Amino acid sequence: MTSGADPYRVMVVDDSAVIRGLLTRALEQDPTIEVVASVSNGQMALNQLPRQPVDVVVLDIEMPVMDGLTALPKLLSLKPGLQVIMASTLTRKNADVSLRALRSGAADYVTKPSSGGELNSADAFKRELTEKVKALASAARGGGGAGQRVARPTDAAPQRATAASSAIKLRDGSIQMPEVLAIGSSTGGPQALFKLLGDLKGALRLPVLITQHMPATFTTLLAEHLSRASGMDCHEGKDGEPLKAGTIYVAPGDWHMTVVSEGTQRFIRLDQNPPENFCRPAVDPMLRSLAPIYGNRLQAVILTGMGSDGAKGCEAVVAAGGQVVAQDEASSVVWGMPGAVATRGLCSAVLPIGEISGYLRRKVLRSAA
Repeated sequence: MTSGADPYRVMVVDDSAVIRGLLTRALEQDPTIEVVASVSNGQMALNQLPRQPVDVVVLDIEMPVMDGLTALPKLLSLKPGLQVIMASTLTRKNADVSLRALRSGAADYVTKPSSGGELNSADAFKRELTEKVKALASAARGGGGAGQRVARPTDAAPQRATAASSAIKLRDGSIQMPEVLAIGSSTGGPQALFKLLGDLKGALRLPVLITQHMPATFTTLLAEHLSRASGMDCHEGKDGEPLKAGTIYVAPGDWHMTVVSEGTQRFIRLDQNPPENFCRPAVDPMLRSLAPIYGNRLQAVILTGMGSDGAKGCEAVVAAGGQVVAQDEASSVVWGMPGAVATRGLCSAVLPIGEISGYLRRKVLRSAA
């Protein structure tokens, strides 16, 4: 957003007046954000929404009168294009509800501290919330170029990138059949993963490694949801676990997931080395570890997400002879991560989320579409 432009307009919805006040103060520490409404339940949010422009709603899950999951589709119906961030404390129940909300149209989620005292000192949470609000609001307004456009997961008929597309130069595709598939994602990633792996159901006969920016508990439940969507064994990776064909491994929250080779066996390694790109787990360490092991038999896929995590890892993938596919801008919730690899000339294809599975089947998996 340029100097002098209208601030990003946010509605905070939480049944706790203390939490509403703390969220408002945290957001308005950034001069580009204005909290234009603060209400205590979903029904009040519906009543308030038509009264002033709102770019982003920060929506609590558990509230009286109308909870967040009930209010979500009503808010989106009332104002198409509205960006909703679900906010909840980190419990298994709330994590499961948040994942359901993402499948129902929420753009993202944040895990808020469990008390006002914790929130006062939770600088990492405040930074995460502010960055997500700004990225989603800016993208929804169409400002900022690559990485700054928001789409609903159901956007129809996006355009396929070609070698002639502006700022994107595609590489030649590999003729090698991959031995491993590695996927990186962040904001909007769960929705994209459900779509991609659901479309590939029955076709994957190789190990799949996923790093999705998520905290612990969320990654446990994400693996359970992905197992149902894909029809495959999907679970959080465990340190020392050997890779098996037809199995999906999700990086656990707060742990980087990498792979090591011992003879002909490949094993998962988990570590708590410093965050990269402000993230742990991060995509870059996973891809860096895979590149020298698999070389030209490594297929990487970078899906929707804020920031540029995965770009350096994809440079290592390409240098080793592997291939990269990125989700296109039109179907991404935020075109940060896929945009970073697409505009660096690292991709063999840049495709809508609904076409990546077909590409993998035809060009990579060699199975019937």
